[in-house]
Amino acid sequence: MNATEWRRRWWPRSVRARTALAAASAAAVILAGIGWWVHRDVYRQSTQIAQGQAEEQLLAFVDQLKEGAVPARRSTVPYEIVATGRRAAVAYGGGMEEFDPGTRHVLPAPPKAELPAPPDDGGWGYGTRPIRIPARQDAKPGDRFGKDGGTYLVMYHDIRADELSRDKVAALGVAADAQLRVYVVVLPHAGEDIAEAITEDTDRLLLRAGLAGLVLIAAVAYFAIRIALRPVEAIRVLTASVTATNPRERVTVPATGHEITALATTINTTLQRLDNAAAQQRRFVADASHELRSPLTTLLTSLEVALVYPERTDWPAAAATAARQTRRLQALAEDLLLLARLDTRAPAADAGTVDLTNLASRLTEQYPLVERPLTLTCDSTAPAYVHGNPDEYERLLRNLVDNAARHAAHRIQITVRNEDDWAVLTVHDDGPGVPAEDAERIFERFVRLDDARSREQGGTGLGLAIARDLAHRHQGTLTLTPRTLGACFQLRLPLALTPAEK
Repeated sequence: MNATEWRRRWWPRSVRARTALAAASAAAVILAGIGWWVHRDVYRQSTQIAQGQAEEQLLAFVDQLKEGAVPARRSTVPYEIVATGRRAAVAYGGGMEEFDPGTRHVLPAPPKAELPAPPDDGGWGYGTRPIRIPARQDAKPGDRFGKDGGTYLVMYHDIRADELSRDKVAALGVAADAQLRVYVVVLPHAGEDIAEAITEDTDRLLLRAGLAGLVLIAAVAYFAIRIALRPVEAIRVLTASVTATNPRERVTVPATGHEITALATTINTTLQRLDNAAAQQRRFVADASHELRSPLTTLLTSLEVALVYPERTDWPAAAATAARQTRRLQALAEDLLLLARLDTRAPAADAGTVDLTNLASRLTEQYPLVERPLTLTCDSTAPAYVHGNPDEYERLLRNLVDNAARHAAHRIQITVRNEDDWAVLTVHDDGPGVPAEDAERIFERFVRLDDARSREQGGTGLGLAIARDLAHRHQGTLTLTPRTLGACFQLRLPLALTPAEK
């Protein structure tokens, strides 16, 4: 079983279970860290206990020597008292016999006493140093110092023999000018007997508290997430009820102001956009059907009349009408196909660079103005290169000129200029203009502001919509700028490098 199959089979799928598992895992790591810290602290305290015991015993031995008494061999800590010039230890105990000193001492003897004696400051102090203590040859692994001995920390204090009375010096068996040194070995495990019970109790307490804490944390996390996700479940149920036939449902927005509120608001906004898109799609289908029905009705009527009265039919005129309506159907079908392609929001294919000035000049020269006298001019100062498809730019500009030609009284002016990083093209006519409240509405599909005009003269109502979609497709904008006379459409497109700059 590979990792993916194991995770699919055993890893919980519920968010609640995953959160509870994550919380329990985090708590386990924290509790393990706390347990490690407690054990380290117990060890440190046991070491301090051992040093404290050694210090107390050292002070007691020094007091006994100053009184002329030899300390007993029974002691809680190993100790040894040595003197200058003496081969055997003055006294030892607490386990030092495991080293079998015999007539010799294990720990080094001090040097002779300094003469004269240093002034007594009235205090008491001791030194510490690590000393290698070898084990005796017949030592066993279970002995206190082990089979191989080791290096241990020792505390020591020196006592001058001349500080004691002659009777006490004689009782101790040392010379009058000797110096005595009291050693106490600090065993790390000396405090283990005391710390062992604390450690065991602590371990048991930590284990029970840790297990109970993990279960409690997992349960609290599980039910807390369950309660927190109730609004999400309500949102899921209500969202599942939204269908194409019932798109009006909306999610209840909680008043708490947390992330669920933002989620509900976002879902409502998305549902509203989908509802608007569906309504726009239905309206678009209805408008397209209406637009297609008009030329089809005209075409069908003319053909039926011609068939009913063949002898009285002007067949060339009937054929011309049929051809005109067929061309209208063809233009409408092409516009609908182009809008469908633009609705996919696919970026424009970069076929190179296009000079808008050259394109506008060529269109001005080739545009047919046969229905009524109009003046079409192109006012350009310099080339304006943009990225994109030249056919799509020509379609965009032709749609703007077609719209201006239907409304212009006498003149249409095209202007192309460069502004910073933008190419700006304007198409201005001297017609009646567009009311301010309809400045955006005219870019909607199948919108005609002059409903009294005939459909044959007014077009399909898709030209400006296609022009704006083409502008957006090329990362540009198309807007209607206010003018005192006529309508002025402004196209802004990002500039491209000129052929000389490449």
